[in-house]
Amino acid sequence: MTGFLGSYLHQLDEKGRLALPASFRRAAGHDGFVLIHALEPALFLYPARAWVGVEERLGELLRRQRNARSIVLGLTANAVEVIPDKQGRILIPERLQQAAQLDTEALIVGVLDKIEIWNPELFESTTREGEPGLEGFVRQILV
Repeated sequence: MTGFLGSYLHQLDEKGRLALPASFRRAAGHDGFVLIHALEPALFLYPARAWVGVEERLGELLRRQRNARSIVLGLTANAVEVIPDKQGRILIPERLQQAAQLDTEALIVGVLDKIEIWNPELFESTTREGEPGLEGFVRQILV
């Protein structure tokens, strides 16, 4: 497998730890992850090797657009490195749990080069609404 696919519903324990699916841990390797709150309402979980590319793009944005500093500061201030423990769990800091409106359950969704962590109800309502013109994109890519 070259990317992250599928979705898994897992429980957050009382300490805010979330078990990652074994297939996602294998696909990411042993370098850990970067967890970030970038777009409402989900958290993004990048394998360390994919995060390198994000850092490069953020650095390029800073070099090209002076007014991007506050955006980059906001993003990196809300990022944290996480390494799965022996049970495959990562710790989601309280502030990130609140930002993603996570309670006792989280939906872990593979999105090609990264993983997204969602409140299951918000994921359902977001994907049910869809985007205008989405069918056209799907036809271009998959059909």
